[in-house]
Amino acid sequence: MIVTGAGGGIGRAASLVLAQAGAKVVVTDIAEEPGRSTVEAVRSAGGVAEFIPADLAREEAVRDLVQRTVALYGRLDGAFNNAGLEQCGRPLHELTTEQWERAIRVDLTSVFWCLKYQVIAMLATGGGAIVNTASSLGQVAIPNAAEYIASKHGVIGLTRAAAADYGARGIRVNAVLPGIIKTPMITRLTQDARFKSMFDKAKERHPIGRFGEPAEIGEAVKWLLSGDASFMNGAAMAVDGGYLAV
Repeated sequence: MIVTGAGGGIGRAASLVLAQAGAKVVVTDIAEEPGRSTVEAVRSAGGVAEFIPADLAREEAVRDLVQRTVALYGRLDGAFNNAGLEQCGRPLHELTTEQWERAIRVDLTSVFWCLKYQVIAMLATGGGAIVNTASSLGQVAIPNAAEYIASKHGVIGLTRAAAADYGARGIRVNAVLPGIIKTPMITRLTQDARFKSMFDKAKERHPIGRFGEPAEIGEAVKWLLSGDASFMNGAAMAVDGGYLAV
């Protein structure tokens, strides 16, 4: 099982949830210290995990990550493609081309590369399951997040395309669409004056009355990757406290 962006937040929580369910986890992140900290947390809880650093903005790094995972555990049965960048917080006309291309490369193109090499590995052993992190902003929009919104809409489309390509070949591909989750990134943004009013309004739009916890996304991912979700393929599953319902 590969979990990308596993150095903290949703990725770390999902690594713990999946390991507790019996998965042998490959934790990957561009930042080595947080990634190794996640491995330590998994092992302290009695799980199995190894850390493989990878810069997912490079195709060869993604290919090597998958190959090393197969070499380590003998096969690849599941993956949670979770790594991504936060928003730049600028209106579209103020975005630089570099900011736009960086967001698309990390938040969308890297998911394509992950799917490509994960599928190759899974086809060799009879199938598997993959979950991609999109966002509630893969379905709707807010101001000052064009690069993020475009990439997350793209992740949902890519998820459905992969599901159509490989569902009949034993590989299910789904996406989770988190609402606002209390990750370190979100905590940092809520303390930024540029975003405070936006987050105050966002909390009001969550009918459940709060933001989510990272482990709540991890539990949804666990289910989608499990045999209990055997008829789920190509789904964009909102785990958002009702954000998209209102």
